[in-house]
Amino acid sequence: MHVPDGFIDAPVSAAAGVVAAGAVAVSLRGARRELDERTAPLAGLVAAFIFAVQMLNFPVAAGTSGHLLGGALAAILVGPCTGVLCVTVVLLMQGILFADGGLTALGVNVLDMGITTTVVAYALFRGLLKVLPKTRRSVTVASFVAALVSVPAAAGAFTLIYWIGGTTDIPIGKVFTAMVGVHVLIGIGEAVITALTVGAVIAVRPDLVHGARGLTSSLKLRVDGELVDAPARQPAAPVAARSHRGIWVTGLVTALVLAGFVSYYASADPDGLEKVAADQGIDKKTEEHAAKDSPLADYGVKDISDTRISGGLAGVIGVGATVVVGSGIFYVVRRRRTPDASTDTARDTESV
Repeated sequence: MHVPDGFIDAPVSAAAGVVAAGAVAVSLRGARRELDERTAPLAGLVAAFIFAVQMLNFPVAAGTSGHLLGGALAAILVGPCTGVLCVTVVLLMQGILFADGGLTALGVNVLDMGITTTVVAYALFRGLLKVLPKTRRSVTVASFVAALVSVPAAAGAFTLIYWIGGTTDIPIGKVFTAMVGVHVLIGIGEAVITALTVGAVIAVRPDLVHGARGLTSSLKLRVDGELVDAPARQPAAPVAARSHRGIWVTGLVTALVLAGFVSYYASADPDGLEKVAADQGIDKKTEEHAAKDSPLADYGVKDISDTRISGGLAGVIGVGATVVVGSGIFYVVRRRRTPDASTDTARDTESV
C-alpha cells in the first residue's frame, strides 16, 4: 500500500501532508496520556516489530502479495494515538532509508496507512468490546475483526485520494473494485497476524495491552452482608521488572529474526497496490524515488552481492534504526507528560 511519487498530484499530496501533520500533532498530544511506565518502553518495540513484519509479503492471489499494515496492531497494543506515531515512524524509516513509499507522497501514506487503519480499527475494536463478553478471548476476536476491516478501509481511502488527485485518467469505479477486492484478501492475513500477536501478549502480560485495560472486574468481598471491592493486589516490583524485560527482549529478538532471516522467503510478487496500479494503468506517471541511491534502497545493502546476506542485513539495520528512533520519540513524549495525563493514567491503573 506504499504510494510512490507520481501517483497523486502535487496539490493533493501537499494537502494530505498538511492533514497528516495535523493528525500526528494531535497524536503526539494524545500519546502523552496513553504512554506510561508499562507501555512507553514497548512503543518503540511495536514500531520495530511492524517494520519487520512488513518485510514478510505473503501470497494472496495469483501474482499478488500482501503485507501487514500494522495500524490495528499498534492501536490495540499501545493505544490509537501512539499507534499512529508507531506507523508514522515505520513509514519515515522506509521512505528515507529504503526508498519504499514516495517522499512527496509521505503525507498520503501516513494518512492512508497510519491514520485510516488506526482510527477505523480502534473504533471498531472498542465497539465490539462493548457487546462481547469481557474476556481475553473477546479481545483477540475483536482484534481479528478490526484488523480485517482496516485494510480494505485503507484501500478505500486511497481510492478517494486518487479520485481527487490521481495523475492518470482511470475510471474510479474500476480502481475501487480492484483495490478493495484484493485488500479484503490481504486483510485476512493482517487479521491473523494481529490476532496472534495480541493473543500472545495478552496471554503473558495483559496489563501491557492497551485495548484490554478495564476489562477485568474488581474482586468483590462480602463484609457485613454487603459486597465491597477487594484491595488491588500489587505484584512485587522485581518480578514485574523481570517480566517486562523478558517480553521486550523476546519481541526484539523476534523482530530481528523475522527481518534478518525469515524475510528472505517472503513472496516476491507485487503487493496489492502495485498489482492494481500495473493492471489499471495508475503507474504511468510514477517518478523515481529521491532516495533511490540510498545504501539500503530496495531493502538491500549496497555493494553486497549475496542476496540473502544483503537483504537480511538491511532488515536488521531497519529494525535497529526503527527501535532506536521510535524509542527516542516515545521517551521524549513520555517525559513531557502533563500533570493531568499522569493523574488520568494513575486513575486508570487503579481501576484495572
